[in-house]
Amino acid sequence: MSKADLLEAWGAHLRDGRRRSPHTVRAYVAAADRLLVAMGLEDWPPVAAMDGPALRRQLALRRADGLANASAARELSALKGFVAFARSQIGADATPPRLRGPRMKKGLPRPVTPDEAVNVADLVADSAAEDWIGARDRAVLLLMYGAGLRIAEALSLTGGEVPLGETMTVTGKGGKQRVVPLIPIVRAAVADYAARSPWPAARDEPLFRGAKGGTLGQGMVQKAMAKARIALGLPATATPHALRHSFATHLLGAGADLRSLQELLGHASLGSTQIYTRVDAATLLDTYRKAHPRGD
Repeated sequence: MSKADLLEAWGAHLRDGRRRSPHTVRAYVAAADRLLVAMGLEDWPPVAAMDGPALRRQLALRRADGLANASAARELSALKGFVAFARSQIGADATPPRLRGPRMKKGLPRPVTPDEAVNVADLVADSAAEDWIGARDRAVLLLMYGAGLRIAEALSLTGGEVPLGETMTVTGKGGKQRVVPLIPIVRAAVADYAARSPWPAARDEPLFRGAKGGTLGQGMVQKAMAKARIALGLPATATPHALRHSFATHLLGAGADLRSLQELLGHASLGSTQIYTRVDAATLLDTYRKAHPRGD
């Protein structure tokens, strides 16, 4: 085989088998490419034989080039996944090497960026014990970030909602209903989960199921995101609910008015929505201080 063959197979697995975003596929294939070049590898067996210390040495080379902690954590996740895939290609146990990521400094609370939101959803999917569970958690998180749903609202959806259209009616607190638009990445994530789930999407049954078929609990989604948050070096404030806050902050920053935002979030009063003007101002000020030559 050749290096190109390995990278093509890895990319196809991420793209077609795991349904990862184009951004994630590019990043993970690039990480694998750097590993193969550094180690001079061009076949699956030597890649599959790589252990924790070998990956740590590769990560040290990247850190010497100035790679930040958060980026190093994601690179490590990509490399562990690549080795696990190599092991599956030769019929071995596909368990990834055991290796902790770099320690992260605690950061100030901040909205999750669009890339971080997608990355954390993808990493949650990659880290799941089964493909369908990963697809499930990814769909729930993207509903929160891409459509602004509360976690309880996402988990209350029934099989009758699929296939999703361009909008969806959501029943929120106090039985208040609202119509939310659904972007393609959200619709695709839910469709991917529905196709992989071992339980058919019954009209009056929960859409998102637990491992044994019962209703999925909030704690399982929170636990999965906490693990991914640590791996990516995101602050402790990066919880599932923070994805909904980020949805609001990014829309406001893009020019959405408060009344429209209030409707999309399902807030009973405008006062609940006005908090995002303060969050957005704080983000803008932080960006200004970092970018302005006299910001310090």
